[in-house]
Amino acid sequence: MKSAQQWVVLAHILRPQGRKGEVLADLFTDFPERFEKHPHIWLAPAGFAESPAINGSSDSLLQTAEVAEYWLPVGKNAGRIVLKFTGAETIEHAEKLAGKEVVVPVTERLQLDADAAYISDLIGCTVFNRDIPIGTVEDVEFAMTPDGSRRLEDAAPLLTITSFEGDEILIPFAKAYLLELDTAQKAIRMALPDGLVEVNQSQAQPSK
Repeated sequence: MKSAQQWVVLAHILRPQGRKGEVLADLFTDFPERFEKHPHIWLAPAGFAESPAINGSSDSLLQTAEVAEYWLPVGKNAGRIVLKFTGAETIEHAEKLAGKEVVVPVTERLQLDADAAYISDLIGCTVFNRDIPIGTVEDVEFAMTPDGSRRLEDAAPLLTITSFEGDEILIPFAKAYLLELDTAQKAIRMALPDGLVEVNQSQAQPSK
């Protein structure tokens, strides 16, 4: 039995897309080509990978599947992915998949460059401004187009950090600021411009 923490979500299925079993999904990996090289995946209920309560004590909620085809749509669905699973041939098949998540074991994640990391590995890391601890990463936010349909690749993601005083701070996770990334030790060491922490901290606080 793989525990909930041992799974990673690659996509979240939204609805049927087409008449031959295809589905439209939100994409949570920067490597959609993995579906061609590694088509075997698992389908799980929403929240399975994050919630031990949903995961439970067995793998009965998991369904094995294989990606027969995939493509990246354009227009209003740019940034998402269309998936066609082996054996899913009708709209009725696709409708039964709506709401499920495409997951794989953490051990099957693709290897990243030394200065890159998976979002799940960043959560819980302590962020340092040189040698000064700032706080802990609670979330990672990505800049999106105004309609929210696709991610802006030229904009650095933001680390949502909770300071040790309980304040929220937003820090750009930019390579230009990164000194060391050690997810094994849950530490991110950065060299931030003077005043950036204070400015972003004040912006994150609710107005009175």
